Amino acid sequence: MERKGQVPPVEAPPLPGPAVLRQVWAGVVFLHWRVDPAAVTHLFPFGTRPDLFDGTTYAGLVAFRAPTTRVLGVRALGAFDEVNVRLYSVDGQGRRGVVFLSLDADSLPGVLVARTVPRMPYTWSDTSLRQSGVGPCAGAVRRRWPQGGAHGRWRLRVEARPTAPTPLEHFLTARWGLHTPRAGTTRWVRVRHERWVLHRAGDVAYEGDLLARAGVRLPRTAPVSALWSPGAVAELTPSVLPVR
Repeated sequence: MERKGQVPPVEAPPLPGPAVLRQVWAGVVFLHWRVDPAAVTHLFPFGTRPDLFDGTTYAGLVAFRAPTTRVLGVRALGAFDEVNVRLYSVDGQGRRGVVFLSLDADSLPGVLVARTVPRMPYTWSDTSLRQSGVGPCAGAVRRRWPQGGAHGRWRLRVEARPTAPTPLEHFLTARWGLHTPRAGTTRWVRVRHERWVLHRAGDVAYEGDLLARAGVRLPRTAPVSALWSPGAVAELTPSVLPVR
């Protein structure tokens, strides 16, 4: 079990080389629920386990718009919306990350590339993100291909004043890598992004089966954490480190 209250560093560690992919994440919604670590351990790739905060772990739904994506400085994709379902991981070397259980995007070309090259579990979906910032905020997603039918919708009200994140809020949002299965093993990919400006949100409601389809059974309660950010610039390199 991780030490109580242990959190990632405030600033992202340096990337191991020049950033190959640079993406803007805008109007980001973070919804999180507590889950029993034993109930989701089987969803983690080899060599990783649930990252714990005060003895529990969390499942998240994160939605944002990506207005620009550049590869080697060249704009590679048009704007698209993304909704992902994630868990939080740590490996035997103590490296913390994200495990993506599903990623929904409304760009078919982007989905095809992501499923073919980095082999991420993207799905082509209809998305509608109404995220004007302070005040009412809502979104919805319905999957189209390759497996349709899953859906979700949410609404919340974003508070006007930014907040200094609590240790838990920092634990959930400052993730400097991702764990992903590849070629029979697990790789940890380094990610760097700007520090979030976070606003808390209230009047939160979620309905749908996005998390259930990913294998996460939620309690019949509202999210325990709801946050919104105007966004950040993220960078990634193709350098990957194996998990032993």
